[in-house]
Amino acid sequence: MSRPVTIFTGQWADLPFDVMCGKVKSFGYDGVEIACWGDHLDLKKAATDPAYVEDRKKILATHGLKCWAIGTHLVGQCVGDLWDPRLDGFAPGEFAGKPDKIRAWAVEYMKYAATAAKNMGVSVVTGFMGSPIWKYWYSFPQTSEKMVDDGFKEIVSLWTPIFDEFDRQGIKFALEVHPTEIAFDYYTAERLLKEFKYRPTLGFNFDPSHLIWQGVTPHIFLRDFAKHIYHVHMKDAAVTPDGKAGIIGSHIAFGDTRRGWNFRSLGHGNVNFEDIIRELNAMNYQGPLSVEWEDSGMEREYGAKEACEFVRKVDFSPSNVAFDDALKSD
Repeated sequence: MSRPVTIFTGQWADLPFDVMCGKVKSFGYDGVEIACWGDHLDLKKAATDPAYVEDRKKILATHGLKCWAIGTHLVGQCVGDLWDPRLDGFAPGEFAGKPDKIRAWAVEYMKYAATAAKNMGVSVVTGFMGSPIWKYWYSFPQTSEKMVDDGFKEIVSLWTPIFDEFDRQGIKFALEVHPTEIAFDYYTAERLLKEFKYRPTLGFNFDPSHLIWQGVTPHIFLRDFAKHIYHVHMKDAAVTPDGKAGIIGSHIAFGDTRRGWNFRSLGHGNVNFEDIIRELNAMNYQGPLSVEWEDSGMEREYGAKEACEFVRKVDFSPSNVAFDDALKSD
C-alpha cells in the first residue's frame, strides 16, 4: 500500500526539530506529524511569519520528509478543561494559576492553528478538545443528565468560534478520541458529532490504543465512523489483568509492569492491526499512518525504527479482483 508512514513528534519534543527530523529519516519514515510544542512548531509564528514557515519547510526538505498534519494536543486541552494545576504545564508560565487567561490563550492559539496548518501546506490539525465533565465519568457523587448536557453545550460554545476560523482557512480538526476528552469512547464520540450537527470541520484522529483497554473494538469504531476519520495514529497497547490491577491504573506510572494495561511499541500489544488495515482499505483511507510511539519499557530509537518497519509490513493493499472470478465459466 502506498499510504505514507509518519511519526508524531510530540514524544520527541525534547530534541530540536532539525535533530528529530534527521532521526526520523534514518528510521525510515516518509514524514512527520509535527507537534506544536518544544521548538517543533510555534503556532503564532507559523500563522504570522512567512520566514518561520519557510524555515520549517526547509528543515523538512533537507531531510527528505513531508508533513500531512500538525498536532495541537496540549493547547486544545486547555480550551475545554476545567482548570487544575496540571494545565499550568501546557500554557505559558505567566498564566500559571489563572484559568481565564489560560483558556483565552488556548482559544487564540487554536485559531492560529488553522492558519498555521494552511501555511504549512497541510489540511488536518490533530489534537484534543478537553472536557469540563471528564471528572464526572464515574457517577459518584451522582452525575445528573443535565450536568452532562451542559458539558457538551459548553464544548460546542467554546469550539464553534475556533471551527469557524478552521472553515475560513479550509482546515479540518481531527479529535483524538481519548480519556480526559469530551469524546473518549464510542458513544461519546457519536454524541459529540450530533452535538455539532455533524459539522464537516470536526472528525476524528483514530487511535486504537486508547480504545482497546476500555473494551472498545478499534476496527468497529473505524467502520462505523468511516466518514469522520481524518487522520490515523498507529499505536499499540497491552491489556494484562493479573487479578490485582484493573484498567483504571491504580495510580501506578506508565511502564510499571504491575499496571493492568500499558502502551506498547507496535506489534507488542493486543491491537489487531490487520483488522484495522482491512477497514482502512474498505473506506479507501489514503492519508498517513502516523506512529505515536509510547513504550516506557523499550528504548525509543530502537522502538521507533521497528515501528516504522512494522507499519510498512502490515499495510497491505486491497485486492483488485474477486478471487472467485476465475471459477466462472464463459
